[in-house]
Amino acid sequence: MQETDFLRENQRVLNDIKKLTIFDPFQEEELRNLLTMSKIRRYNPGETIFEQGSADTWLYFLIYGKVRLMKDGKPVTLLQERGEVFGEMGAIACAPRSASAVAVGDTVCLSTDIYYIEQLSGNDKMAFGYVIYRVFTNVLADRLRQTTEELLSLKGRSIKIW
Repeated sequence: MQETDFLRENQRVLNDIKKLTIFDPFQEEELRNLLTMSKIRRYNPGETIFEQGSADTWLYFLIYGKVRLMKDGKPVTLLQERGEVFGEMGAIACAPRSASAVAVGDTVCLSTDIYYIEQLSGNDKMAFGYVIYRVFTNVLADRLRQTTEELLSLKGRSIKIW
């Protein structure tokens, strides 16, 4: 893995991430705060981004490439859309990772250490925490919806719930 330093005042990266729909709820100042907690990480094909069972507070946004999520050594899903979020469960709960993430081909991620939200104070902490957790909520709701549809399909029912 190759990584940058924390991205303080990086206008080019700020302009690039503003194009990702996942960041639509953020104001520019909130995105600047996000960058101070973030690094750009590059992974080679087959390189592990994080391992099942490890624990940390890093959250990942896919910028380029593909990421395969693996549970107990078996493929679960392939992430390949710009802006897709992964690693949120471990980052939110500070619990051991429930799956591994492996780069498929050359992969670039915006990696955010949400531990630093706790270092903010007053309104900054409340406002930024609200926005990032709203993003988490949207991601988790989408994944629950997808999982429910897959479960119903496996049970032989093809109805849509939402």
